[in-house]
Amino acid sequence: MAKDQTGFSSFRFCCSILVFLFALSSIPLLYWSCFFGYGYYYIQTTTSNENRSTNLLRFPKAWNHLDFSSQPPQRLLKIALFVKKWPDENQAGGLERHALTLHLALAKRGHELHIFTASSSNSSFPLYPHFHISRPTAAGYLDQAVVWKQFQEENATKRPFDVIHTESVGLRHTRSKNLKNLAVSWHGIAYETLHSDIIQELLRNTTDDPVKSPALSERMKKVIEEVKFFPNYAHHVATSDHAGDVLKRIYMIPEERVHVILNGVNEEIFKPDVSKGNAFKSNLGIPESKSLIVGLAGRLVKDKGHPLMFEALQQIFNENSTFRDNVIVLVAGNGPWGTRYKGLRSNNVMVLGPLEQDQLAAFYNAIDVLINPTLRAQGLDHTLLEAMLTGKPLMATKLASITGSIIVSQEMGYTYAPTVRELKKALYKIWEDGRESLQKKGRFARKRGLKLFTATKMAAAYERLFLCISSDEKQAHNYCIYQSQFN
Repeated sequence: MAKDQTGFSSFRFCCSILVFLFALSSIPLLYWSCFFGYGYYYIQTTTSNENRSTNLLRFPKAWNHLDFSSQPPQRLLKIALFVKKWPDENQAGGLERHALTLHLALAKRGHELHIFTASSSNSSFPLYPHFHISRPTAAGYLDQAVVWKQFQEENATKRPFDVIHTESVGLRHTRSKNLKNLAVSWHGIAYETLHSDIIQELLRNTTDDPVKSPALSERMKKVIEEVKFFPNYAHHVATSDHAGDVLKRIYMIPEERVHVILNGVNEEIFKPDVSKGNAFKSNLGIPESKSLIVGLAGRLVKDKGHPLMFEALQQIFNENSTFRDNVIVLVAGNGPWGTRYKGLRSNNVMVLGPLEQDQLAAFYNAIDVLINPTLRAQGLDHTLLEAMLTGKPLMATKLASITGSIIVSQEMGYTYAPTVRELKKALYKIWEDGRESLQKKGRFARKRGLKLFTATKMAAAYERLFLCISSDEKQAHNYCIYQSQFN
């Protein structure tokens, strides 16, 4: 028995040593993981003075972190873009806004743009890119047979396309599988949307069996379908760090075919301007005595979290008259929840409707914090980026795309779990912190925004990617190598 106890004690001692060593070895990993976001970034991108070149196709972080020349390249490209709808500048969704901002910037840098898109009564077409217009299908998508014929005719001219870009499935995977010089930008994938579906199921608060939910079942099928057809696209651009990680790990796309380029917005429009903000408040009749002005912007629909926001505000207004009387809520955008916000019957809730970009810039300058209650766990919402560049702090749902790429620390804003209880706590927190604290966070947010989320940074990154994957392999190779600027 004594021998058995001695053996057991020795075994336990060995186990303790192993646990200790494991914990000790984990400390550096945890440190670097917290410091850099994705732990492998430091290991793969730190180079010695003797080796300062990086293969861009294997760069693990967002290309926005890199510094590319602001001058147009020596080689100008002929680019084909497939996008379901060319947007009206003031009524654009995220995908359309991305296409508009990116490709007009590339055209201004001298590249020859050919845009294959569907006609729309709401679209306005600028003069300098070449547009190839077709009628949309009954479901509102591009007619693949028509746009493919248009593409082939243009590609058969004296100068074929150097690179092809499709926003999401603007060009179907059945047409793309033999195009090596093609990149697809994803502004949301089915795997990410599973998180949104789970949130929606929980908010329904029913006794139904979630396993039998038609929405969840369909989403799982969609994920499997995407995993099968995504490899038919040569190169994939994820618009968030989280999406890039999912494409590599879950969708099993080789890392050299997945590239993270974060969305960017026009830094010449969205910038701090105190006088513009004061004029906006004055036009609305907002007195200086109000302690806080919070803003909501975007589509006022269910999946953007407005039912949650409405309920949180309603409860706070009922339980705290001081908050109700001293906090102004400005709501910019269109959608059914605009009318319901008016139903709060508070003089301090103002529904402004959709705003043009200049008006939107003034709106951001007027508020103290932007709140984005979205339940859509995908893409990078442009309103968050616009507010950052205007120097405003953010408050948003704790979703992987947001916490992994935008609100990466409390220095620039607040995140919360998507429940009414947690949203109320966050609203009270920003009220208690007050304007001075919010202004400090806003300055930090703008600093990060200028580093990562400008239209200039985004366009330069896409331009370099397009040069790297273009059809002229001999010239393209040089553009795939990035020379570090460090001494």
